[in-house]
Amino acid sequence: MSGVWVFKNGVVRLENDSMQNTKRKVLVHVPTNEVITSYSVLERKLSSLGWERYYEDPDLLQFHKQNTVHLISLPKDFNRFKSIHMFDIVVKNRNVFEVRDN
Repeated sequence: MSGVWVFKNGVVRLENDSMQNTKRKVLVHVPTNEVITSYSVLERKLSSLGWERYYEDPDLLQFHKQNTVHLISLPKDFNRFKSIHMFDIVVKNRNVFEVRDN
């Protein structure tokens, strides 16, 4: 990783042109090698794995797996679906999903 170390307000951090160096991440369903392009596609994949829609919070799209404490919470708007949400899905569904650079 390249950049410049900056000391500001007692904190040292590496600043770089992250917009130029970062690649957009995508969530991939490994068995089919399909990129998840919408919540409807994601919901079908999760349903086949035993996840059910959870309607507790109207501001979120949530899925719960019976007999577990796992809950996947996603922003309602798919455009706000970020890599942190993708990694949450990957951790809770090992060997089924992975996050890749686009």
